[in-house]
Amino acid sequence: MKIYPYKRLNRPVTLRVNSVSLKLSDGTRDRLETTAYSTQQQSVALGIAGHTDWVSATIGLSATLPPGANAQDAAWSDLRVLAVLTDGETNVRTSADLTLDAEGGRDWSGSLEVLRDDHLGRASLAVYAVGTVDGVRGRSIAETDRSWIVDTMSDEPVRGLQLDVQTASFKRSSREWLQAYADAPWIVDVSARVPTVFVNTDVEGVVGLLDSNGSGVDSKVRDLLVAQMATDVWTAVFHGAIGDLEVEPGGGPVFPTDWQGEVLREMLPDVVPGVHVEEALRQVHRRRTGESGWVELQTRIHYAAVRRADATKALAYAIRSLEQMNRESET
Repeated sequence: MKIYPYKRLNRPVTLRVNSVSLKLSDGTRDRLETTAYSTQQQSVALGIAGHTDWVSATIGLSATLPPGANAQDAAWSDLRVLAVLTDGETNVRTSADLTLDAEGGRDWSGSLEVLRDDHLGRASLAVYAVGTVDGVRGRSIAETDRSWIVDTMSDEPVRGLQLDVQTASFKRSSREWLQAYADAPWIVDVSARVPTVFVNTDVEGVVGLLDSNGSGVDSKVRDLLVAQMATDVWTAVFHGAIGDLEVEPGGGPVFPTDWQGEVLREMLPDVVPGVHVEEALRQVHRRRTGESGWVELQTRIHYAAVRRADATKALAYAIRSLEQMNRESET
């Protein structure tokens, strides 16, 4: 858990992608259509134009800071807004300063360059507002609560894990296998073509809480619940993917081509850090099928799932909200 010993903004930064263009090997540029990026999926697909000779991509960005970012009595100064692209597979991090659109406003814009040689697959794009607080420079004031995905290979802007979420009464479901889990709030089924989360309607209030879109304590509890569910999902889909690998004649594992492959590429850099994703897959496969090392790896798998679920952010926001409510109740 990350605790900040200074004042911050309580709401996240909003990030939008406005344009994408590719610089080709002959020096020309190809401005991609809006189908190259999806606000709903929060994803950019740089392979959509079918070019095999692009050298770099320029992503046009805009960000809106929460209210209070530029308040006269703000606890920070020297406010800057940075777009940061992080690739866990290649350990490359690229940042770019955004520019304030209008004096006194909250909208910032700019662009970030993605060098093709720096990335093998997917990278994560986030925006941070930083400033000087209590004499310390570069402290994070606010950030995006969900990163965009920049995929250098894909021709479709979708995130790696697509889920089917269904509600059902586990006690009375026509799926008899669910009845064995009647006291569970949800169950993840990774045997289907698309991983499916079944939410148990027999658990009073859980569906209503998940569907709520209000504010206050309810929203923070919902965010915590969603983060816990997402952690369970990522853990389950990783085990489902790693347990169903095809093996080459020489004994080496083969990356799946469906959602299982996307899950593995997403999580392996955190499960086995510091090595290429192909080598990470081989190491995990050896530990799972060998005589030792698999149990010790469970902590890394859980850590990778927690990161994908943004559980730390959800908990931090909930704690700050409760602290604020306590302060208000005392005044």
